[in-house]
Amino acid sequence: MNDMPQLVQQNGTASLYVNGKPYLALGGEIHNSSASNLAYMEEKVWPHIKKLNLNTVIAPVYWELIEPEQGIFDFALVEGLIGQARSEGVKLILLWFGLWKNGKSSYVPGWIKRDTETYFRARYADGAASDTISPLCEAAVAADAAAFKRLMAWMKAFDTGKYTVIMVQVENEIGFLGSERDYSETANAAYAKPIPRRIAQAYGVDGSWQEAFGADAGEWFMAYHYACAVDRISRAGAEEYPLPMFVNAWLEQYPWRPGTYPSGGPVAKVMKLWRLAAPMLCLYAPDIYVANFADVCREYTQDGNPLLIPEARRDVSSASNVFYAFGRHDALGFAPFGVEGFFQTGEDGEGPDLSVMMALNIDFSGFVVNGTGPYLAQSYKLLGGMLGLIQQHRGTGRMTGFLQHHDSGCLLSFARYDVQIAYKRQEDGKPPAGGLVIELSEDRFLFAGIGFSLQFLPKRGMRERIGLLRVEEGVYEHDVWKRGRVLNGDEAAYRVAVGDQASALMVEVYSYA
Repeated sequence: MNDMPQLVQQNGTASLYVNGKPYLALGGEIHNSSASNLAYMEEKVWPHIKKLNLNTVIAPVYWELIEPEQGIFDFALVEGLIGQARSEGVKLILLWFGLWKNGKSSYVPGWIKRDTETYFRARYADGAASDTISPLCEAAVAADAAAFKRLMAWMKAFDTGKYTVIMVQVENEIGFLGSERDYSETANAAYAKPIPRRIAQAYGVDGSWQEAFGADAGEWFMAYHYACAVDRISRAGAEEYPLPMFVNAWLEQYPWRPGTYPSGGPVAKVMKLWRLAAPMLCLYAPDIYVANFADVCREYTQDGNPLLIPEARRDVSSASNVFYAFGRHDALGFAPFGVEGFFQTGEDGEGPDLSVMMALNIDFSGFVVNGTGPYLAQSYKLLGGMLGLIQQHRGTGRMTGFLQHHDSGCLLSFARYDVQIAYKRQEDGKPPAGGLVIELSEDRFLFAGIGFSLQFLPKRGMRERIGLLRVEEGVYEHDVWKRGRVLNGDEAAYRVAVGDQASALMVEVYSYA
């Protein structure tokens, strides 16, 4: 195996390898504009995010700053960002802010924005132009692909051997806002044509998009053309430097109409179509700001899609959600958004515009920081010491996770015992219950997480009783267990529990008649 970042299948599960070793990302995504100025990064970003105990920073690189004039490229900003990450001892996942970002074309260079004839806009049903360049605009896709190709060629020359950059997200929350599809002349002509043969065969339908997909036709049409565009862009970059590349999704949500969320983006229901049209991509990543975190994780692990969460809620729930993602769904990485603000009080104007978010039907509760920093830092510190252990158990069936969501607990089944997990009562300002369990042997278990108690139960039909042989508090340091107190008597006889801060218990049990 070479040292270049790559996805490798192990135990039926995708693992990310970096420098020849498995890598799990305890990450954080910074605000959209933070990486546009290196001095700002030094003063306002790095001093704060290092407190989170993360190992990966997710940061944008901007087409408008890389190619300010057509054919004239400047990679000084990217070079500086990579240099800062090396100094901080963290890896980078780069976000290519190219043609599309959050359903708009706000990060394209000025020479693209001004030439609306060559780089034509998607249009609404009434013929009005949007601020989104059409995915059917051949000239725009070609220009983006050319710029991305130059970026990846530069990065190969600069970062090979170091591998500071481990993955690249191509575009950001792609799709068309305000309408289910593009009504430009080019799009209307394509919409009336028979659907592509590979789509017809995969779905068992034929005819025009309207004939094949009925009420869903507009969204399926846009998904196909966005996916084709992204495939072309990512393919151009991979020809120079084939880092793992992916796209992220602004999730389908209330009021459940395409256009209220970006129509054509890789929401779960169109991932199959995206796979057909964009085979260069290694995964489809959900940005999870909605409250039903576990449901989204299940959706985005269907059909073998590796789970990577590049944007997650900024509230205290992230401190628990990360355990569930790694334990239950073998996540490659987890990253809340806007992490440089987690230890700040004012955030220097970096907070979201809530009126805009309400207009776009976005659940803005997930963007509110409420003591998240200390909780998430403790979770990352605990997990950071045991990443090798987690990697060892991914895909084996001996590791799982759990998460509180309007329920009282859950029942987990292992080879010899069942484990009943009871969640603490949820309190405002504190993380919900969540954690992971690793079955180290038939009688020995590791529990890590927040806010739960546990009880071992015999399998149904078994008459034997179960006792606690030993209960230890502790942490992993470089994947070696360092025990703290040994709990017995009052601390373990009636209730073995994990409190409000992320912590771990090693529990060994025995059975007797």
